Parts: sequence; structure tokens; C-alpha cells
Amino acid sequence: MPIPNEGYPLAAAVTPRLQVIGSVDSTNAKLLHDAARDPEGHPHLSTLLTRDQRAGRGRRDRSWVTPPDSALAVSVLLEVGAVALENRGWIPLIAGAAMADAVGAQLSDVSLKWPNDVLVGVGPQARKISGILVEVLPSDPRTVVVGAGVNTTMETIDLPVPTATSFADQGAVADEDRLLADYLTALRDGIADLAVGGGAVVAPRVSERCRTIGSEVEVTLPDGVVLHGRAVRLDDTGRLVVGTNGVETVVAAGDVVHVR
Repeated sequence: MPIPNEGYPLAAAVTPRLQVIGSVDSTNAKLLHDAARDPEGHPHLSTLLTRDQRAGRGRRDRSWVTPPDSALAVSVLLEVGAVALENRGWIPLIAGAAMADAVGAQLSDVSLKWPNDVLVGVGPQARKISGILVEVLPSDPRTVVVGAGVNTTMETIDLPVPTATSFADQGAVADEDRLLADYLTALRDGIADLAVGGGAVVAPRVSERCRTIGSEVEVTLPDGVVLHGRAVRLDDTGRLVVGTNGVETVVAAGDVVHVR
């Protein structure tokens, strides 16, 4: 399904700048490049959108490649200078929760896997419909770009892995304009709340969506060590606390699998 002729009026009403392009290698890379060249022209919540991303990336530099017109790729610029440094670890989680809320307005059984994968389904069989990647603008650390990919019209046969899903795979037709508007609104409000009240204000909202908390998990840490235990809670900075035989380990980064 190509970009609709009517555009995205609901989303355009939320953001001061909505740029929709036919195709691009990476929405994050383009928005970072464009914002560095023209910072005045890219205010807070500036948004870049395509349905044909050729060289998208996920966390830990993994590729995010989808057939043309089967998924939305959206990047949003956020001015986070008002967010205290110690609270900026919440930004990816806020983005994940915002996307979970947006998807959850149209599909059932939507949740968040720490830190920011959006899942559809129940229990360990839940599958990923969206992922988030947050990057800092190299020329200005007070500016970040939040990239998200959402599988919309991707057919079941085209899903890249068995743990992925899409609106079409779920038997639904995505209202893309509403999805974007809901996501941008929740992202905008979440960052504002974080700036004003810190992690204590946003933690309940994120934790409510985060299915990882309370689950038995297997966490592969960046150094390859695999941690087994129960995800207990999020700490004050948004890190995952995993309990194993009475010992708690704080995880800042890692790949999480819900065991049960």
C-alpha cells in the first residue's frame, strides 16, 4: 500500500514538521544528517516518515529490512536539554511505551518487552511488531532522534523471523494516520513529563506496559554472558533488575527472552 494521497492529517496536527518521503536508506540517518545541517528547520518533534526503508537499523547495529510498502519507518527528533542527564535512560522506554499505546489502540494484547520492543500476543508466544532505536545527534547531545519501525501490511510469508508479526498477520488493517498521531502524542507528553518530574513520574506508565517485569527471563548481556532469573522491577534510571537465587543484578543493556 503506497503513501495515501490524503497524507497523514492527524499526525501533521501533532508535529511542527512532518516530512513524508517515498524511500530512504535510513530515516534515522537522514533525520540526523538533516538536523545537523539545518537545526533551526528541525524543531522538537520534527518527524520523518517512509513506507520504503532500504537499510534500517535496530539496536546493537542489527539490520531492519522490510519489503517496500509493508511497514512504516518513522523517526522523530526530540529536544531533551530539559531532561536531567540521569533521567535520559528513560527516553527509549518512553518511546517504546508510546508505541505500545498507539498499537494497543488498534490491536489486543499489546505489551512492551524491555527496553522497547512492542509485542502482540500472550505469554512467551507474543511476537514483535515494532522496534525502537534512539540515537544522539553528534553535534548536539541535547538532541536525540527516535526511530521506530512498525510492521503494518507485511504478509505472514514475508515476516523475517517466526518471532515477528504485523497488523496484516494479526488479521487487521492499520489506521496509519491514527497510529502515528497517537504515537507522537504519547511520545511528546512522555518526554515533557520526564523533563518536569523525572523518572518517578514516567516509571508507573512504562512499568504497566512492560510485560518483562514479573517474567522469568534469559538476558544475553553485551559481553555474551547469559543471565537467568526473574525480572523484578525497573530501577530509578530505567534499568532492568533481575533476581537470581536472592541476588539482584542491574541490567543496563542486553537482549531479553521471556521464558515464561
